[in-house]
Amino acid sequence: MSLLPNYRPKQLSLGPLESEILHIVWELGEVSVKDVHDRILSDPDRELAYTSVTTVLRRLTNKGWLSCYKQGRVFYWVPLVSREQAEVIKSYEQLHRFLSISNPEVVASFADSLDTASVEQLKAIASRIESVRRQREKK
Repeated sequence: MSLLPNYRPKQLSLGPLESEILHIVWELGEVSVKDVHDRILSDPDRELAYTSVTTVLRRLTNKGWLSCYKQGRVFYWVPLVSREQAEVIKSYEQLHRFLSISNPEVVASFADSLDTASVEQLKAIASRIESVRRQREKK
């Protein structure tokens, strides 16, 4: 089970190009603007200015998704969270927003509409939560 990471990006919302470039960074691990630009232009039907890639990489850095460092004359970007951590963070935020609905009837209605497999998954999740809490209390 992936635990919720301690670090979270400052801003979770990403535009389509930001998401695409973040996925490229996750795939390559460490990138320069040229690496990302070349990857995008490897699709013959795509056009994107080099400066646009730089802008998006800087935006992702400002939002807290990437870190940037300079080696010689080249800037490199690396992810601050893995793809898996990002999925956990986004899922947590979505669930938290859903549960923050102050009307328990809405949540109960949603839970009542689940199929048997989903109910079994919820039971397994509840069991896992209880186990984690018991372990935490022992410490």
